[in-house]
Order: sequence, then structure tokens, then C-alpha cells
Amino acid sequence: MSVNNNMIYTEPRAEHAFLVGVELKRRHNLWRVEDSLAELAQLAQTAGVVVAGQTIQRLDSPNPATYIGKGKVEEIELEKRELDFDVVIFDDELSPAQQRNLENALGIKVIDRTVLILDIFAQHAHTREGRLQVELAQYQYRLPRLTRLWTHLARQAGGGAGRGGTGGVGLRGPGETQLESDRREIMRIIARLKRELEDVRTHRDLYRQQRKRAGIPVVAIVGYTNAGKSTLLNALTDADVLVEDKLFATLDPTTRRVVLPEGKEVLFTDTVGFIQKLPTQLIAAFRATLEEINEADLLLHIVDITNPNAGEQWQSVQDILAELDAADKPTVIALNKIDRLGLVEQATSYGLRISPAGGPGEARLRDFACAHPDSVPISAEKGIGILALLAKVEEKLAASLARIRVRIPYQNGDVVARIHQQGIVEREEHTAEGTVIEGRVPRRMVAGLREYVH
Repeated sequence: MSVNNNMIYTEPRAEHAFLVGVELKRRHNLWRVEDSLAELAQLAQTAGVVVAGQTIQRLDSPNPATYIGKGKVEEIELEKRELDFDVVIFDDELSPAQQRNLENALGIKVIDRTVLILDIFAQHAHTREGRLQVELAQYQYRLPRLTRLWTHLARQAGGGAGRGGTGGVGLRGPGETQLESDRREIMRIIARLKRELEDVRTHRDLYRQQRKRAGIPVVAIVGYTNAGKSTLLNALTDADVLVEDKLFATLDPTTRRVVLPEGKEVLFTDTVGFIQKLPTQLIAAFRATLEEINEADLLLHIVDITNPNAGEQWQSVQDILAELDAADKPTVIALNKIDRLGLVEQATSYGLRISPAGGPGEARLRDFACAHPDSVPISAEKGIGILALLAKVEEKLAASLARIRVRIPYQNGDVVARIHQQGIVEREEHTAEGTVIEGRVPRRMVAGLREYVH
């Protein structure tokens, strides 16, 4: 609160939310409902919302009308009088009808996990491509809810928040005044966003083709949100990417060149953090960005080994990679944040020693290392294990190289230099017709060397 010229200005009250989690008894759940709800609370806090309370209900199947049972709806109504919250956030996606019925029953805004994640993405998208992707996902989500949504948005948002506006959680992103137009107008906007994203995709494809011609291997860093991807990229390349202890602190991809221990150059590219129940709208909208994963020669999957749900987080990332047809790519796993396990002195080399009397974090680390031989314990923040990680990346890339035997005319000395830089030269001979090379190169280089096959 501030005072100026006898006038009192009060800071707007942060939104207060009540969280609702549902465990469906007849559905296999990778995550415990309590852990998933704890993550939802983190998401709410990342969006600037104060969590006032929460509840859990275990059901055989969702209620078609309100997702939760009638008694639970009444219980939340009583909690609202006591806790004075502004919004109810469900941990699962609601249908338009369920959302409408719940809002009518509770008399306040009701959103789901999808809207919350979209809201966070709207706050953290800084590039043109990122903003386009988030807007597209938001419009696609809101279109079937349009008739219901704008009745209360106009009332609660005060005529439109716009980018960076004050419409509250779930209402940021596209300009709200546009969304008051009819369904045809919204579909026109969606079509325009898709065209603009296609232009971005074309530009990205051109850049990708240039990279392929250069023959530089690409390593895509993937992982659960907040696992330390940006910190790792900083440790590898001094990229100075924003690092915050928040979910989805960075959204826009960053690519940097790194020299491996044996002198070979590779490109490391950061990707958006994954999360369980990642909205299908986001996977579709971010497909151009996520194509970097499909085009990569190797995936570097970073895992926060200190998180009690590290196994569930790893599996959630694997499930999304499977949706992208990238689950079978060569992968190195970085088991991050080992400095928080008290293993710094033991973790200075690849051969990590763990005492049998270790705590749960050490046991989790040991189990992961046993289950995944291509894993390397590291601390991206402290720079521990980075050289060992790069050596493992180099080893995996070398194992995926294609064998070649080519004769390069002397006037194409740049091609010879590129083979030395990106591949492994096992034999080299200078003949009257040119330089004959036998060795192995990244598979992306093979097409550009076909004319020199000897």
C-alpha cells in the first residue's frame, strides 16, 4: 500500500485458489494423487496465485456433470465461505459442460490444470514463435468454451487483460476484447496463427537444413520442468539462460555450440520442460519447436534425482517422447543435483561410490544408475561431472556414426576439414585424384558425401 497526496493506493489482492484432485480407482495412475496435487500447487504459485486450501476425492469414474460428486461440490461451497478464495483449480481437464456446471454451483471461476499451464506459458513466452504457439493453444482450448467463457470473463477481467493484463490466472494471453467476437472470428484468428507459425516453421526448416549440410551433430536437452535443463546448458556453454527455481522458468529454445573432450563440435539445444498431463493443445501448438527433438542425433535427458518422484517424472517425459515418435532415440541420462545428496567429493569422477547406508536420495541415485547404464551423476549448478557427461555424449555419438570411404578432390578441402571436425578419420591417403578417407561420420553428413563415395 502507498500514500500520495492524501490518497491511498492499495495493491490488488493476489488471487486465492482452492485445489481439487481426483483419484480414479479404475484407472492406473503413474502419480499418487497427493503428489500430483502438490505439483499443481507449485504451478499455481508459479502463476502468482495463493493456494488457500485443497481437497481430494477418490471415485470409480468422473461425474459427467461436475467431474466430482455432488457432496464434494457442496463441501467446496462451504470451504469458499470460510477461506474466501477466488478460483477453484482442478488437477484434471474438465469438459466445457463440467466447467459451466461447477461455476454455476460455486458462483466463482473454475479452471483446470490445462488452463493453468497455458497461463504460465503465456507469462514465459518471450519470442514471437513462443507467443504464437501459446496463443494458438489458448484459442484452441477456449473455442469450445467460448459461449460460456465470455459471460464471466467480461465481468471478472473488466473488459480484457491482453498480454500482461490483469485478468487473473487462466485469463492471460490473447487480447480478451477479441475473444468477445463470434465463433467465426475466433476461427479466423486460429487460421492466421497457424499460417504465421507455418512461416516460422519454414524458417526453422531452412536453418535445420543448413545445420545438416554443416554436419554438426545435434544434442537435444529434454527433461521434466525444473529438472535443471537451463542450468545445464549454462554449465556446458556459458549460455546465460534464465535460471529460476520455478516451473517453466524458460520456454523459448536456446541452441549453443559445444566442443567435446576429443575436439568434436556439437550443438546443444534446450527444449521446453515437460510435465505430466501436458495439455494436448500445447504438444500440437509446439510441434515446430518439438521437432528439434525428432531431428536431434542424441537426447540428453536430465533428471532431478533429488525429487522423490524422479521415477514418475522420467516416465512422464518418456511418454511425451513416445507421442513425438522420439522415445527410441539414442539417449544419455544426466542425474542432476547430486550436490544436494552430500555426494560432492565422491562424484568428481564418473565412478560414483555410494555407501550402503545412504539415504533415500542416494538409493534412488543408485537404482537409476543400475537401471540406466548410460546415466551420469552430475551437479549442473556446481559443475560436477560435466566432463564425464560430455565424454558419455561423445561415446554415444561415436557409436551412432556411419562408416564411409570417400575420395575428396583437393579443391574441396573444406569437406575434408568437416570430416575431421565432425567425424572419426581412421585412414587418410593423398592420391593424384584427391584425398581418400576411411572413417565414420554423423549420419546427417552421409547424404552430402554421396558424390565422393569411392
